[in-house]
Amino acid sequence: MTGADKKDVGDIHAYLAEFDDIPGTRVFTAKRARQGYQLNQFAMSLMRPENRERWKADERAYLEGWKLSEDQKQAVLDRDYNRLLDLGGNIYFLSKIFSSDGQSFLQAVSTMSGMSLEDYAEMMIAGGRSPQGQRSIKDKY
Repeated sequence: MTGADKKDVGDIHAYLAEFDDIPGTRVFTAKRARQGYQLNQFAMSLMRPENRERWKADERAYLEGWKLSEDQKQAVLDRDYNRLLDLGGNIYFLSKIFSSDGQSFLQAVSTMSGMSLEDYAEMMIAGGRSPQGQRSIKDKY
């Protein structure tokens, strides 16, 4: 970082806290990466067919082999992808879970939006969510 960049960023903690002010968005920061390391490693393990078989045979038993918090384990079992993002999950790693369930990216992400698959697909085809009212939590959107 240059001196000008440091001046613009100021306190790194204050800078990173600004990411939490974006409604409905979780920026995958280094802190989230550390928090979700084991969770994301678990998800990536599902790329191997033999691991998917073990997972499908007994999800809870398979999760016990990973150093996940109980909150992370429960969110996986519930397929609560928004909660998994809060707990350090990265959507590209989590996609291994919904792929193992036979879901497409579109199907899984539509569940995260609270919209039906059809409504979510239509919104995305039309260009996505409008940024109007989606800029800042502290400024009441």
